[in-house]
Amino acid sequence: MAPIDTDTALANINRLTNNVETVIRGKRTQIQFILTALLAKGHILLEDNPGTGKTVMAKTLAQSIADGHGGQNGANFKRVQFTPDLLPMDLLGSHIFDDQNKAFIFKKGPLFCNLLLADEINRASPKVQSALLECMAENQITMGDTTYKLERLFFTIATQNPIEMEGTYPLPAAQLDRFFIKIIFGYVDEETELDIYNNYLGIAQNLNEIQQVLTMDEILHLQSMAETVFVHQEIVKSVRNLVWHTRKSADIVLGASTRSGITFLKCLKAFALVNGRTYVTEDDVQQLTLPVLDHRLVYRNKEAKTHALKKILEIEMSRLNKLKLNA
Repeated sequence: MAPIDTDTALANINRLTNNVETVIRGKRTQIQFILTALLAKGHILLEDNPGTGKTVMAKTLAQSIADGHGGQNGANFKRVQFTPDLLPMDLLGSHIFDDQNKAFIFKKGPLFCNLLLADEINRASPKVQSALLECMAENQITMGDTTYKLERLFFTIATQNPIEMEGTYPLPAAQLDRFFIKIIFGYVDEETELDIYNNYLGIAQNLNEIQQVLTMDEILHLQSMAETVFVHQEIVKSVRNLVWHTRKSADIVLGASTRSGITFLKCLKAFALVNGRTYVTEDDVQQLTLPVLDHRLVYRNKEAKTHALKKILEIEMSRLNKLKLNA
């Protein structure tokens, strides 16, 4: 593997971020989390009410990445609107009879793409949600006796409405665990919202004319570079401590798994690279603990959900900060 070139990586990441921001205003932090999930070879879940820009975010990111074959439409982007009547075959594909060859052939579904937008994922039944498990975890789809490999770059951006809304199904724990990061997309601040109202026609035009600033190969190279980011042993211990304490807390019914800890480390490395560093800092741990771990936990009640993980994080950050790793 080629040695890590932080300057080139940061330039490419900034180019991609700035390009997305021509359409998505006032969301730089959220964009960084999305790129973190992408570079960690994972997937991301965005939760919020309709109309906050989640769908446009996914379209803009896809159109910012060249498909590598000289196409003008960016990376292969598919959007699936999840509804109660959606079937697993609507995602995976199905076998259809070919009259000419007198044989059944497999017609691929929308999961065979580079960037999938699973819109309002929690409006579909758990059976349909489960259809995503294999492709998100292993980058492949099995139909009968045949396994089909997905694209080398396969990234899912799923959106969900708050579970209190009518007509939603809570995502099962196994499905939630496949999302490396979950964030609340959120509304923009007052000043940014006023700017959007004054320039909404220009912003819509920017989406239609979005530039392809990185190639597929450059994204794949950034993913490889993220794997080489240095993590101090004490930070590895912090990940272990955080995971272990979620299992011991009286406020948490189901704690984080070992896979959660591995995912946490991958995200820490990618987040460091997104911020132009070849090493992980204590601040990275502070910023990523809730987005990476919170959605994987089952809490005793709503009150516990607001404080249990934060209390665990506070104790561990106190230990880390005393070590002064980056002093």
